[in-house]
Amino acid sequence: MLRSLRAIWRLGRVLVHILHGVWVAWREFDGASAAHRCARIQWWSAKLLALLGLRLRPDGRFAPGAHLIAANHVSWLDITAVHAVCPQARFVSKADVKAWPVLGWLIAAAGTIFIERESKRDALRVVHQSAEALAAGDTVAFFPEGTTSDGHHLLPFHANLLQAAVTAGVPVQPLALRFSEPGHPVSPAAAYIGDTTLLQSLWRIASADVIEVRIGILAPIASAGLDRRALSLLLRARIAAALGIVSDTPPA
Repeated sequence: MLRSLRAIWRLGRVLVHILHGVWVAWREFDGASAAHRCARIQWWSAKLLALLGLRLRPDGRFAPGAHLIAANHVSWLDITAVHAVCPQARFVSKADVKAWPVLGWLIAAAGTIFIERESKRDALRVVHQSAEALAAGDTVAFFPEGTTSDGHHLLPFHANLLQAAVTAGVPVQPLALRFSEPGHPVSPAAAYIGDTTLLQSLWRIASADVIEVRIGILAPIASAGLDRRALSLLLRARIAAALGIVSDTPPA
């Protein structure tokens, strides 16, 4: 009973925070400086995690200048967690995220690049758009698994978007994301897999006692002299090692 009441309390505050975020983005983002937008994105993301009872534990430093971020994918909260420590990152995300009520609009307002994953032609467009953003000095981030895992394993990595880093000549920085909670080194509440809906996931996360989000910010990898498949192999090995995952599944 107390757990359910706590979840309801948390979700009520989250709803208010989401609506506040919409108001801030609508009022302030148009014509705002990059620094102001980043400050607002970081504030909003960090507070959302706190309101849901999540504790953020980053470890490491992001590379200066333009670079491509590649992270393993566990939860719909992955973008929020990364934005809480790297608000300048422009994520590549599945196009259906735009259809999420309210949250989809906010994600788009943060500069997200949307992709139709089933379309090879659209994937090529996103590679070009990402390369242009990197060449202009932006930080672009994506999830090479393409979808969420249960956190215990890594799915095959898709190398296509790594071509953007190769084309722009910028480094790739791997991130190792892990959600944990008391008694569970890998949080079952944070897993967003199978037929789990966004509302079901929200309830599970809000009902948990405390979920810790660790972000291992690993050393950047120079893209010079590597093709996208070689980069994919190296990235997957680095992230797997940081998470303590043993797997022989090759990248896609």
